[in-house]
Amino acid sequence: MVFSQRMRNIRMPGFIEKQKELIIRRFKKIRHKILIGSGKGGVGKSFVAANLAVALAMLGKKVGILDADFHGPDIPKILGLRGASLLASPRGIEPVVSEDGIKVVSLDFMLPDDETPVIWRGPLKVSAIRQLLGEVNWGELDYLIVDLPPGTGDEPLSVAQEMPNPSGIILVTVPSEVSLLDVRRAAGFAKKLNLPVLGIIENMSYYKCPKCGHIEYIFGKGGGEFLAKSLNVELLGRIPISSKIAEANDKGEPYVKVYSHEEGAKEILKIAEKIVRKLEKS
Repeated sequence: MVFSQRMRNIRMPGFIEKQKELIIRRFKKIRHKILIGSGKGGVGKSFVAANLAVALAMLGKKVGILDADFHGPDIPKILGLRGASLLASPRGIEPVVSEDGIKVVSLDFMLPDDETPVIWRGPLKVSAIRQLLGEVNWGELDYLIVDLPPGTGDEPLSVAQEMPNPSGIILVTVPSEVSLLDVRRAAGFAKKLNLPVLGIIENMSYYKCPKCGHIEYIFGKGGGEFLAKSLNVELLGRIPISSKIAEANDKGEPYVKVYSHEEGAKEILKIAEKIVRKLEKS
């Protein structure tokens, strides 16, 4: 495992300071850093993060994605990269590169098999995040997407505090009241860290019958819009429920690209365009 080579150096005098200097140097080459958070699991956060990265690449941007969800690293599966490995070079840890040119780093690339759990305490997670931020050779990127784990614990806190000048966080929710409550907590987390909330994405927003066009709001209606208004942020988009999403994820094919004709894929591309206008205009 990549981390094992450097764990013994963590307590050496000056090691953390040197690591922070390296992080600053690496991130000078990355224009925009976007965190994707949710406050709770099961809302499709990793799906949104992966497909948003693909959508940005489809718009001609140089994109990287850091899978910081150590206990559920799903980004490689969604992008069809399972089985790949991270390699070390004189320039640092080299990301795996997808067919769309997206540079990807995930703990999944370092696990020996599907049944291996990541049983780490907080300090080890923090050290691993510092190493990923400082030692990965991202090169020049327009956008780095960071898929955060659910909640407001060690990993989201460490990424937000260790990453230089993050552009902001996008919060993913579903319309149910339980999800909205947890996303409010995630918004409070962002506020305490002075992390701009770039907007809300409502996933699983509705189901549209492909035959008759009838729309059913399975998890409720208008929750994302109400949340966005109450937080005074933009509702970036509503992604509908589709069997093609599960099909694409299982096959390891980016939904936004493979099913570009679908309403949900078009919505994701619109969200990516909004983000580009929002960040590059500023």
